[in-house]
Amino acid sequence: MPRYIVERTFPTGLHIPTDPDGAATCLTVVDTNAEDGVTWVHSYVSDDKAKTFCVYDGPNPEAIRAVAVRNSLPVDRITQVRVLDPYFYV
Repeated sequence: MPRYIVERTFPTGLHIPTDPDGAATCLTVVDTNAEDGVTWVHSYVSDDKAKTFCVYDGPNPEAIRAVAVRNSLPVDRITQVRVLDPYFYV
């Protein structure tokens, strides 16, 4: 399955509480993604919480955009990526 980095901008910042409500929010995204064969692997969040860089596995960029719409999440850019492990070269 192809892997993608999804860049998102949240003008007022991304605020997910670290409580049961925040967990439920994340699981809703996971469940909605699964409907189109998309897996949210993990995300990186900027210090100001305005940008996220999310790692996704999915069949294609269109499926990732479709689930983003259903999850009410912005998408700035989707880039297909491959792993480059620096320790492979040692």
